Amino acid sequence: MSDHLVVCTHCGGVNRLPEQRSALEAKCGKCGAKIFDGHPADVGAEIFDKQIARSTVPVLVDVWAPWCGPCRAMAPAYEIAARELEPQVRLIKLNSDNEQQIAARLGISGIPTMILFDGGRERARTSGAMPASAIVRWVRENLPG
Repeated sequence: MSDHLVVCTHCGGVNRLPEQRSALEAKCGKCGAKIFDGHPADVGAEIFDKQIARSTVPVLVDVWAPWCGPCRAMAPAYEIAARELEPQVRLIKLNSDNEQQIAARLGISGIPTMILFDGGRERARTSGAMPASAIVRWVRENLPG
């Protein structure tokens, strides 16, 4: 058994989660917030970079913008997917208007775009709004094991 490292979406603290304990009950050792709460956090550049670099669980990023109709339409489905995929996958959101440099670095040309990272590397990417069941299926198809 090995421990997992998960970055808190509230404070950026890196938390070690022993495999034998319930990750759904875990709280951040730095700020006390629940590590997984079924609600994908909209993160800024610093926490985004830390999530990708330090987390040992896969990270699914929804790149979106507040003015984007398909992005807003997909938001409830993304929340449902978070409740199904957590704690095996961390789901976060990245506002491309607020984080233009990261969106450019990621090569975002259309939104919504979901990018699945595993081990700090991009494993898969897809664009366009999807229902929750399709999000969950797409993630599971693109993760090993």
